[in-house]
Amino acid sequence: MNKIFFFLFFLFSQLISFSQYSHPYQSAKECNKAHFNYFNSGFKQSALMNKYDVKFYKLDILVERTSVYVEGNVSINAKVISSQLDTFVFELKDYFIIDSVKINNQLKSVVRVGDEVFVGINPLFMGADLSAQIFYKGMPPNTGNFFSGISCKTSTTWGNQITYTLSEPFAAKEWFPVKQSLTDKADSAYIFVTTSNDNKVGSEGKLTAIVPLPNNKVRYEWKTRYPIDYYLISIAVGKYVDYSIYAHPAGLQDSILIQNYIYDNPATLPYFKTEINRTPGFIELYSNLFGLYPFYKEKYGHCLAPLGGGMEHQTMTTLGDFNFYLTCHELCHQWWGNNVTCASWSDIWINEGFASYGEYLAAQNLWSQQEAQNHMLAVHTNIMSLPDGSVYIPPFQAIDENRIFDGRLSYKKGSAIIHNLRFEIGNDINFFNILKTVQTRFKDSTMTGMDFKAVAEELSGKDFTDFFNQWYVGEGYPTYNILYWKQNDTLFIKSTQSTSTNITPLFKMLMEYKIQSSVGDTNIKLYQTTNVQTFKIPLLRPVSGIVVDPNNWVINANGSVTMGIENSIENINFTISPNPCVEFLQIYLNDFKKDIYQLIIFDITGKKILTENLANTDKLKINTNQLEKGIYFIQISDGINKTVQKFIKQ
Repeated sequence: MNKIFFFLFFLFSQLISFSQYSHPYQSAKECNKAHFNYFNSGFKQSALMNKYDVKFYKLDILVERTSVYVEGNVSINAKVISSQLDTFVFELKDYFIIDSVKINNQLKSVVRVGDEVFVGINPLFMGADLSAQIFYKGMPPNTGNFFSGISCKTSTTWGNQITYTLSEPFAAKEWFPVKQSLTDKADSAYIFVTTSNDNKVGSEGKLTAIVPLPNNKVRYEWKTRYPIDYYLISIAVGKYVDYSIYAHPAGLQDSILIQNYIYDNPATLPYFKTEINRTPGFIELYSNLFGLYPFYKEKYGHCLAPLGGGMEHQTMTTLGDFNFYLTCHELCHQWWGNNVTCASWSDIWINEGFASYGEYLAAQNLWSQQEAQNHMLAVHTNIMSLPDGSVYIPPFQAIDENRIFDGRLSYKKGSAIIHNLRFEIGNDINFFNILKTVQTRFKDSTMTGMDFKAVAEELSGKDFTDFFNQWYVGEGYPTYNILYWKQNDTLFIKSTQSTSTNITPLFKMLMEYKIQSSVGDTNIKLYQTTNVQTFKIPLLRPVSGIVVDPNNWVINANGSVTMGIENSIENINFTISPNPCVEFLQIYLNDFKKDIYQLIIFDITGKKILTENLANTDKLKINTNQLEKGIYFIQISDGINKTVQKFIKQ
């Protein structure tokens, strides 16, 4: 799901909440264990729902483009997976009227507790089949919120009125009876929608029939025979035109239908046609990188709807418009999110991190390497707009839609750490083999971040414990301050790493350096294991400079790069206090040797905030009232040597 526009609305609250957030877990292993302990306690849902496994949904409902009113019936076929089941439980918002419920074709009475419906039944035992049919009707609130189960809106640009659904993460119960469990995918689903015959209805799978009915009505009958998670079932109802095109991925003799429902405004299709026509190329690219499009026997497609961004409904994405990054992001979800789905909302990285990295891969392969680099640089800049926050979502926060779909963490940092992992693996053949293996091994199922870690370790032969503890569970990012010097045929690089939050005080990681020389540049990779580490590199050529992370593989802030002699970084000794500071910062030079020193304050992005000179004095008092709260770096130089220290403004 791409919720860029939605999250701009929540930016201010996010800035506040993340500045106060601290991570309660120390490792990825503890996070995984904590998640299952938390949700197995019966959070929000009755534990009775764990006693059956959904096999099939059939929605047979009446919906118009002019209203969110829903009427009809939903069948849920399931299998008992506990020793005994005597109460069938499903979810449905209490603003719906339940006319009747049948279990195995027998009428049953119900008890409603909030959004849960309890149906007493004759006991069924392990392995028994159960068929429930729920007849219901109601008018949900048409709030217009992004996280509303069903909405009816009119496009301000094109004038078309559309009724559409969006169930992720907890809103399927706002329009149909359901079991909202990520790990319980239905094996198949039918979505039948009756509407006025001037409408079209988009949904999952294949359109198997359009049945004329009395009173100028028509029933669209969509059927998908692929496993599907509850939140990926959808409808979009409106006056549409069908613009269908085809993809031809390598290795598939037949073509893949791309069925697009576009507003019937005559200006809409010409406006979007060029962008829509990119879709076959996206499918062919991702099929090459991840494995064949997973739903190739049915279709892919889009339904336009008046929403900001898009939602990756299985085989038929709902989109607000078409543009390069939005279209490829939502398509990428068909692999990452739909075929392989996160096992918990704490692990939304499996969905959003990989779909967001699909943007980079599309730019790299179908646009240009420079565009891809610019895209990743913008991603890194956004991530570093705040110093903290983890990609993994602690269970107590995984009930908050705004935290689950935080654009900076779940999307951008989620994609950036995949890019970093690709760098750590160091071989694209191995990297994409890992992605293909995940798609095969977890096909039609769910997985956690730790499941992905296990596959990456198995196929690469590397240990990614530190990587996931730092980048997935941990918070923040590093800054590198480099001192280098030559002695005969040896280059010495002294790397001092500081981090943006003490939650992750060290990133043990690979870093690339460009060694610049008048006779040609060369890139080297160094693995740093301590905050301050000196490397010795045999090198005959002269060195004119060093660039940290020249190819933008790693989230890291700009630090200093200084040429000097060994230990010169320690020649300027100074103390700052108080740290953290509020109104002022006092700087004391402990070993005053030069007449003039230059002082520069940088913010977390490396931007110069303040420059001062210390002339014939060993102390300076700086007013910090003008600084925003956050992390800063103070550098003092005597013209040859530099020292950098970090301070915090509260």
